[in-house]
Amino acid sequence: MGSTTVQKSALLLCGDYMEAYETMVPLYILQSFGVNVHCVSPNRTAGDRCVMSAHDFSGLELYTELVVDQLTLNANFDDVIPENYDVIIIPGGRFTEILSADEKCVELVARFAESKKLIFTSCHSQVMLLAAGVLAGGVKCTAFESMKPLIELSGGEWWQQPGIQSMFEITDCVKDGSFVSMVGWPTLGHGIEVLLESLGAKVSSLKKDQASVLFLIGDYVEDYGVNVPFRALQALGCKVDAVTPNKKKGEVCATAVYDLEEGRQIPAEKRGHNFFVTASWDDVCVDDYDCVVVPGGRSPELLVMNEKAVALVKKFAEKDKVFAAIGQGKLLLAATGLLKGKRCASGKGMKVVVKVAGGEAVESEGCVTDGKLVTAASAEDLPAFLSDLSTALGLAVMF
Repeated sequence: MGSTTVQKSALLLCGDYMEAYETMVPLYILQSFGVNVHCVSPNRTAGDRCVMSAHDFSGLELYTELVVDQLTLNANFDDVIPENYDVIIIPGGRFTEILSADEKCVELVARFAESKKLIFTSCHSQVMLLAAGVLAGGVKCTAFESMKPLIELSGGEWWQQPGIQSMFEITDCVKDGSFVSMVGWPTLGHGIEVLLESLGAKVSSLKKDQASVLFLIGDYVEDYGVNVPFRALQALGCKVDAVTPNKKKGEVCATAVYDLEEGRQIPAEKRGHNFFVTASWDDVCVDDYDCVVVPGGRSPELLVMNEKAVALVKKFAEKDKVFAAIGQGKLLLAATGLLKGKRCASGKGMKVVVKVAGGEAVESEGCVTDGKLVTAASAEDLPAFLSDLSTALGLAVMF
């Protein structure tokens, strides 16, 4: 994804039951742009793991919390020197209730604020700003709406996007000085865009027109496999849509998260966030898009049985577009003959699919580009996948 002239570093403050979407999206996107990200948690060291949760609405008045998977820390909290980082990222989730009472964590946030370094918060993690006393004087801030009275009591100025009826209509975040705050994961596309701009990122394109990407999804699409690249491409200024054959714009697809539990041969599947379809199937025109992406999960099984989905991919092939697939997403490309003679990044589960489709399964690389085909072995390879896909779309990011 282009070259990075200045090395940037980010600190990701973690803990049990942090919101998975708000953790993995910035983590993978920043890594794909060459940013060095240290994931730390108090009283834990590199190699320890933190449990993550998914917060989403399931028909009740308040969001539901689902335990999904775990994140492995890659640095020690006690070794953190704030001056070595350009930004601290604090995802939402219940872990901030504990961290807001931890003197070392509160002091860490205060030191970032004193040195005017970027502080990126989401949903409920603004409680760390309250604990550190850094909103006094009218710092403009947004958060999940239950945080409004606390932000105002702490001397901050509450901001809310005008004309909004539902949390899922919110698209904007707010930046005031070195503070960037979001209501929650629905605003991550704009949030990541503001984060990159604040870190000095410059996005360039070889194309005159805005790049456009279509995601083919269905129920039980892999959560990170759709959400991370979707939000990353939004942040880069691309036009991005997600469609599925039997649902209309505004309807949702269930996602899945895969958690490799100790002693298991394969990961356990757990329900993830709902993903909103952004366009109706009959409104899709192949000529409007430069690329089609098929994320993994179990949704490719649904798509490969649907004649409309197979036919749409073949139309993209006829137009010589860019194709990308993650994990099991290669199943749909295999059914359309697009893997024949191609090198494909593949884990063990997709080796047979790639082989019978006439392709070459590459296990030694997490992401492989062969002509206009970009493939990733799994969601864990998303940083490399995002980098290669952006290059295929003619995009580059430099700091």
